[in-house]
Amino acid sequence: MELLITGAHGRLGAALVALLAARGHQVHAVDSDTFDVTDFPAARAYLQHARPAWVIHTAAWTDVDGCARDPQKAVLINGHGAGNIATAAAEVGAGVLYISSNEVFDGVGGRVYHEYDRAAPVNPYAYSKWVGEQAVLTSNPRAMIVRTAWLFAHGGKNFIQSILNAASAGNPLRVVTNEIGNPTYNDDAAAAVAALVEIGRCGVYHLVNEGHCSRYAFARYALDQAGYGGVAIQPISAAEWPRASVPPEYTPLANTAGAMLGIRLRTWQAAVDAFLAKEGVLKA
Repeated sequence: MELLITGAHGRLGAALVALLAARGHQVHAVDSDTFDVTDFPAARAYLQHARPAWVIHTAAWTDVDGCARDPQKAVLINGHGAGNIATAAAEVGAGVLYISSNEVFDGVGGRVYHEYDRAAPVNPYAYSKWVGEQAVLTSNPRAMIVRTAWLFAHGGKNFIQSILNAASAGNPLRVVTNEIGNPTYNDDAAAAVAALVEIGRCGVYHLVNEGHCSRYAFARYALDQAGYGGVAIQPISAAEWPRASVPPEYTPLANTAGAMLGIRLRTWQAAVDAFLAKEGVLKA
């Protein structure tokens, strides 16, 4: 199958390029150096040339605090940019798979969110991703929305590496206890997305590692498994960690739609172990 992956220089995009090529697909890997997603004529021209069967749209502005400082830019890239890709794809008969976020939910219900629960974004990044979801769904009849959460990947800055780096340097650790979500291994998310696009069933999906926890519990588990069991973490509330963007507090996702297709991700603890083993730091 011929596929086009935007955001191919990003962690999820790069993992998808490698995985789908290894699975025998013809992959067009594009990023901002190929064309700007906010430039509709450029996006249209590239899609008219490539004419893929599916576009996997991972390109996004993921600087959550940056989005809070410039909400208009966030909507332009994450919202209207997604609409441009979805429309250009529809014009050549291609489907589009859009990567979204658990943050489209407000997190005030104290419950796990299912695929068709009502979105209610509470910060500019979340709003921009919700705009992107709506733009994709209204612009392309063959659309998939994939929400994921708390991605950690090899080769870049992520929560686990930040925690381990601080522990190895002897720096004090303060981690939030009242932000709850699904830690999700980038490699597992890529495998799930690949399986979904091969099945080709349109709809909304939550592709996250099974189970949920607080940021504090996530950090504690990673430290313990990496041999830093004696390193203390000071538990704090989100209010004690000031930042430009305020994340929703309780947004664990349930993988219901994907599981019905046989797409299941392992537990987040098993995923953290696999990540640490691949990094060569698993001690437990």
